[in-house]
Amino acid sequence: MGNNNGFLISFSHVSFALVVLISCLHEVELSELKGGCDFFQGSWVEDDTYPLYNNSSCPFILQGFDCQANGRLDELYLKYRWNPTACSLPRFNGEDFLRRMKGKKLLFVGDSISLNMWQSLTCMVHVAVPQSNYTFTRHGNLSTFALPDFDISLELSHNVYLVDVVKEEIGTVLKLDSIENGNYSWKGYDVLIFNTWHWWVHTVKGKNQPWEFIESGGKILKDMDRLAAFKEGLTTWSKWVDSNVDPHTTQVFFQGISPVHYE
Repeated sequence: MGNNNGFLISFSHVSFALVVLISCLHEVELSELKGGCDFFQGSWVEDDTYPLYNNSSCPFILQGFDCQANGRLDELYLKYRWNPTACSLPRFNGEDFLRRMKGKKLLFVGDSISLNMWQSLTCMVHVAVPQSNYTFTRHGNLSTFALPDFDISLELSHNVYLVDVVKEEIGTVLKLDSIENGNYSWKGYDVLIFNTWHWWVHTVKGKNQPWEFIESGGKILKDMDRLAAFKEGLTTWSKWVDSNVDPHTTQVFFQGISPVHYE
């Protein structure tokens, strides 16, 4: 996974999304935000003080996502930071982040893009307080990194469609109008970060497609227009958020579509 252009684009996209997320959680430069600073307008600038952590010092990176360990020789792609045109972003401070987020629970929900963001955040936090006790657990699709000293947990729920995928008598069904999984696994968090995209349009039956049928509008289909299915699934997700999340107590983020990051 090292040198193809798709990964380079995706790496920048993931890094940018994490920058925006942390900036919002940090309430960075509040006066500038009130003045209408647009985080999305800016450019990547080279910064020799980066990266914020070294892969070898972070035990949470999965083998498939560790570019250096997998033989990538160049390191220039690690030396960039996002620089908004109209405002400044201070360097990430892990201890300050933990202080602000003390007593809170944060959950990423999505595919490998969410996995990338979650791993990066856990690494940036860990290197800030390397002597602090932590727990790292995996139960099914849920991975949890927790720091008891700060009463904070950073969690990841691997869920590539957000809507339900259910095994029934006819086979495995992707249910575009059902999101029961959210009722028991997405509630009780202070921050929710969602993403979904690649598995809707880049899967092929018999290869990497985890469903055999699609249920849409009460009808069982062998397949349908994938963009239409994506829209219907996101509509179900947005309705779930509107009905189940209190915006006064929980911040919700949705990460947009990313470039293809695999061949």
